[in-house]
Amino acid sequence: MDLGILDLGIYDEGVAMKVKPLGNRVLVKQLSSEEVTKSGIVLPDTADKEKKAQGKIVELGNGSEIAGLGLKVGDTVVFGKYAGEEVEIDEDGKKEEYKILYVGKEKDDSDILALIE
Repeated sequence: MDLGILDLGIYDEGVAMKVKPLGNRVLVKQLSSEEVTKSGIVLPDTADKEKKAQGKIVELGNGSEIAGLGLKVGDTVVFGKYAGEEVEIDEDGKKEEYKILYVGKEKDDSDILALIE
């Protein structure tokens, strides 16, 4: 079930709230994937490309499989272009794109993906 992009620009007295993924989920900040062709044409990451996406882990859930994989905050990971749930988080007035990815072996159909602290 794809919910589209969720805008999590939530503030409490001017301080951005933290997004904490649940269970075997991780919050990944997507890395820009703009490319420049040999002729100098810029292909933005929105261009239809069949490449895998990359991102940096910014928050981990508390699931047992995360520890088993040895994932930690700051790791750069590769994932499917259409994997996970996309979220937008407002950081200092600028919207940044993130993904909440599931890393478990069993499929998790839980509708609650993360807590907003």
